[in-house]
Amino acid sequence: MIEVSINEAEVRQLALAKVEEHLKKVDQELLFWDRKELERRTCMSWPTIQKEFFFHSEFPKRKVGAKWYFPADEATRFLLNWLSGERVD
Repeated sequence: MIEVSINEAEVRQLALAKVEEHLKKVDQELLFWDRKELERRTCMSWPTIQKEFFFHSEFPKRKVGAKWYFPADEATRFLLNWLSGERVD
């Protein structure tokens, strides 16, 4: 007879690590964000984004035609600094 014992805490930790790894990979697939993605990533409305940081000179953005694009890596770095209070107003 074979008996199998599973350490639930270890299985949970492995699963969470795999999910985090997958999320990072998906996150890296986006080179640019559009306005809707920026709203989704920040959990802010467009008027709030404009009021809080959009017009800041260091916020990375580029308008192509009628649409705004934001480099994902640069925008992430800016937003993390902005949220931690390291911004210059």
